[in-house]
Amino acid sequence: MENEMIKTQALIIGAGPAGLATSACLNRLNTPNIVVEREECSASLWKRRSYDCLKLHLAKHYCQLPHMPFPPNTPTFVSKSGFITYLDEYATRFNVSPRYNRNVESAYLKDGRWIVEVGKGAEREVYSAEYLVVATGENSEGLIPEIPGLAESFEGEYLHSSEYKNGERFAGKHVLVVGSGNSGMEIAYDVSKWDADVSLVVHSPVHVLTREIVRIGMWLLKFFPVKLVDRWCLLLAKLRFGDTSRYGLIRPTKGPFMNKLVTGRSPTIDVGCVDEIKAGKIEVLSSIKRIEGKRVAFVDGNIKTVDSIVFATGYKSSVSKWLQVDDGDLFNENGMPKGELPDHWKGKNGLYSVGFGRQGLAGITRDAQNVATDIASL
Repeated sequence: MENEMIKTQALIIGAGPAGLATSACLNRLNTPNIVVEREECSASLWKRRSYDCLKLHLAKHYCQLPHMPFPPNTPTFVSKSGFITYLDEYATRFNVSPRYNRNVESAYLKDGRWIVEVGKGAEREVYSAEYLVVATGENSEGLIPEIPGLAESFEGEYLHSSEYKNGERFAGKHVLVVGSGNSGMEIAYDVSKWDADVSLVVHSPVHVLTREIVRIGMWLLKFFPVKLVDRWCLLLAKLRFGDTSRYGLIRPTKGPFMNKLVTGRSPTIDVGCVDEIKAGKIEVLSSIKRIEGKRVAFVDGNIKTVDSIVFATGYKSSVSKWLQVDDGDLFNENGMPKGELPDHWKGKNGLYSVGFGRQGLAGITRDAQNVATDIASL
């Protein structure tokens, strides 16, 4: 017996901030839409796969979703719980009601409509939509690099940062944190507070700034060229941290905001990790060469014995697993948009993406508004 076809004008895949924002914008324009989500809740990355001490790294006005500012009494830098509350209230205000526990298995174009086959436990659902909005984002699946000996011989525990909550379980242990982005340095700092012996793998140049310096820089960018703003921000960073290269934190050749524009990589916002590094409480190490037992060998010849490894090594898109043939000519083989900013959100045949522009929550807001306006106009 064939599954009944569920028809809608727009189908949104993913109920994170990108999916919620897109549905809200479409609802405001009276455009029928359905949101499907593989997890049993919205914003699962925030609710289920983020660490306890997480805060938004940018000031709140850069992180609000369309048509709903944060309340005036909200702190400038919003906590994890505060942001989750905001997202839940956002969904309620704009009547966004995702269908949970729906795992998209395939999506393809047939007779001018998008056919999306969805698993719902042992059951199946089939959706037919004029427009398909991919809002699963860049952070769909945790990425752990392939390291010789990790899977075969490591005798300790290893996990992705999406599984890390706090450092309590690592108290007194030798812990290696891999990655010098925001998650890596925040987790290293958090673990160090639990009397653990912490080392941090930094395998590429990184800009480390404070929240305040980033906030100043983003304000200055409204009035001055990127290179000039970068120069001022690096001067402030040097006054705050000194020469970080002495401690293994080498800065990229391009300034923090120019580097973001060129590579998509944001500067790391320090929450106290640099001071721990300077005090010798967190050791900075080079890239891992191989692992044997609990012994980790690094490319510079160092060897360290560790009990646990936390990989703060980012995420990858899952789009290429279920978008069978990209008839919308929007995504590449890695599940990321082929087009560069600002032409990354619209494909052909009614295919769109939201949250793939490497521009954080501000980028999600712009994408959602662009997509909703475009669909409504058609």
